[in-house]
Amino acid sequence: MASSDSSYSRKFLLITFLPLSLACLAFLLQWRSGVNDSVTQWFDDNYPFPGMATVSEKRSLRSDSSCVSLLGQSRTQAFPYLRDLKLDHKPDLKPRICITTSTSAGLEQTLPWIFYHKVIGVETFYLFVEGTAASPNVSRVLETIPGVNVIYRTRELEEEQAKSRIWNETWLEKFFYKPCNYELFVKQNLNMEMAITMARDAGMDWILHLDTDELVHPSGTREYSLRNLLRDVPADVDEVIFTNYESSVERDDIKEPFTEVSMFKKNFKHLPREVYYGNYKEATRGNPNYFLTYANGKSAARIQDHLRPNGAHRWHNYKTYPNIKELDEAAILHYTYSKFSDLTSRRDRCGCKPTKKDVKRCFMLDFDRAAFIIASTSTSEEMLQWYRERVVWTDDNLILKLLRKGILTRIYAPMVIIQELREAGVFSSVVTSAHMSLSKNRSNSSTSSNY
Repeated sequence: MASSDSSYSRKFLLITFLPLSLACLAFLLQWRSGVNDSVTQWFDDNYPFPGMATVSEKRSLRSDSSCVSLLGQSRTQAFPYLRDLKLDHKPDLKPRICITTSTSAGLEQTLPWIFYHKVIGVETFYLFVEGTAASPNVSRVLETIPGVNVIYRTRELEEEQAKSRIWNETWLEKFFYKPCNYELFVKQNLNMEMAITMARDAGMDWILHLDTDELVHPSGTREYSLRNLLRDVPADVDEVIFTNYESSVERDDIKEPFTEVSMFKKNFKHLPREVYYGNYKEATRGNPNYFLTYANGKSAARIQDHLRPNGAHRWHNYKTYPNIKELDEAAILHYTYSKFSDLTSRRDRCGCKPTKKDVKRCFMLDFDRAAFIIASTSTSEEMLQWYRERVVWTDDNLILKLLRKGILTRIYAPMVIIQELREAGVFSSVVTSAHMSLSKNRSNSSTSSNY
């Protein structure tokens, strides 16, 4: 048991120093021309590049349904690019950054999401969990991770949130007492409000609200670091806005989006007007809007007096109008509808009728409404055909054109970081450690009951 704890501690030490070793790696992979997707040409030797597993290798990894195998056992030398790094540098932990989320996701999504953000400088997480995320097999693992705070939707929590001043906010009242996405939106605001209090008590400097299908992409910063990005924000700026890029999947069988998706559609705010408008029709491909889902980005706010949520995408202040800065390069990568199963998972979480009239009560966005109706009224074959036509990018000529125009772009850094963590056995170590700790506690409890 002591050996397991020691191994677990060493892995967390490695995570602390990952930004130093992965900086060059991430930027080398950031192939900005958008024309050639090959990374192997950058190297003369045959050493397999971390995270660039072949399709057959990925399918082999997915064939094992066990929890630990799904999250990745170490099959190669852990962190090969850390070989010459001396791990005796004490990191500067300022500013202190936290993320809050409301989630029902399982470990296969949540663990990579947490540890990726740890790598780029996030210290603390406030996870408001329901569904799968609140189940014992998931929550007991999350609770063992340093810096992760798991908050359950208990009766006590709901009673406390029922007293919130948010219920008196006119800007939010149109979302009250409606099902599905509207209900989630209100919950997110209530949870964000509580997270502000917890973050302030913990001495945090910055707070973000992200979903577990979103990753911060601190492009243009030293060492690919969110901490460095926020450290460089002028002192008079209260909030920074990250525009969002949307995943553009090229297959219909993706299982692990964070390590299988490298192509994203840029937000119009990061495009010249003539490029955006001149290619709008081809970029939308018959969908209701340019993006499948939201397009207004997410923001990070300084923890300060009177801070409040302003919807799931922004923060505001009860006493003053915040000074806001939009970031030129950094973005939020939104992996939306990146798996075919996302169609049915959204359907299964909502009890609305699959009619054009009723879905307006449940979903804010046109694509979500259309997807819900298709998932509720079509056969599996019809759903898959719709998914291929509306979500999957299969036209190589169109992809090449939009890559050249800059509308589509390749981003590899998150893929590499998460695959590196997986190959180091970080995710499987967390799961194993949690199960061993549970077994030990049960053993101790059983022993105590015998006396």
